Amino acid sequence: MKSPFSLQDKTILITGASSGIGRATAIECSKMGAKIIALGRNIDRLNYTLRQLDGDGHEVITIDINDVEAIDAFVKSCGKLDGIVNSAGIVKQELFNFLKTETLDQIMDTNFFGPVLFIQKLVKKKKMNRDGSIVFISSISGPKVSYIGSAAYGASKSAITGVAKAMALELAPKGIRVNCLLPGMVHTELLDNTILTREDLEKDELLYPLKYGKPEDVAFASIYLLSNASKWVTGTNLKLDGGFTLR
Repeated sequence: MKSPFSLQDKTILITGASSGIGRATAIECSKMGAKIIALGRNIDRLNYTLRQLDGDGHEVITIDINDVEAIDAFVKSCGKLDGIVNSAGIVKQELFNFLKTETLDQIMDTNFFGPVLFIQKLVKKKKMNRDGSIVFISSISGPKVSYIGSAAYGASKSAITGVAKAMALELAPKGIRVNCLLPGMVHTELLDNTILTREDLEKDELLYPLKYGKPEDVAFASIYLLSNASKWVTGTNLKLDGGFTLR
């Protein structure tokens, strides 16, 4: 009997698959039998991801989620999908008093407008199979907690959780589920882009009862939401924070 957590015969599209959580999600989903369509902006990093995948038939496509023409062309040529994981995102910290319009635009375009409008196009063109699953990688930053300098980033992640709930209601008649993952701090390349020093990060990790997470911890949660094991789960925010918000 096939496990309800199996992704066998499912085609999963993953944005931001060239590094971090997106790469780990692509790798772990392939181990569960999925065919992966990995999207990202760096072909060398995407090819590295491709070499880590189990099985055959996977695709890597270089694309910027904010490039409207490229996205339209991809949507037109894309085949049927059983799942989407949006892991594309950027982090840029600025104190509220010094927050620039350009920073807000850049973060909201990449973390919110780009993925939401991309998925809207895929759904409108009927690229999602019935009983499909859409997973947004949000964050505890914004929906649950906040940090100094994270106004723009937190706003983008809060916006994602808001739109996902409406999507879950509106897409339920099509059998499509929509959920968000809310990770705390995860050991990825994005930690190098924070204003925190290495010493600051070490002190912050002590606030996590189970320490910082690893990319595969988020990937495993994505597998649950993509699989038939979560067929009665939609519109939820699954918190993955190693116990940080318990305090």
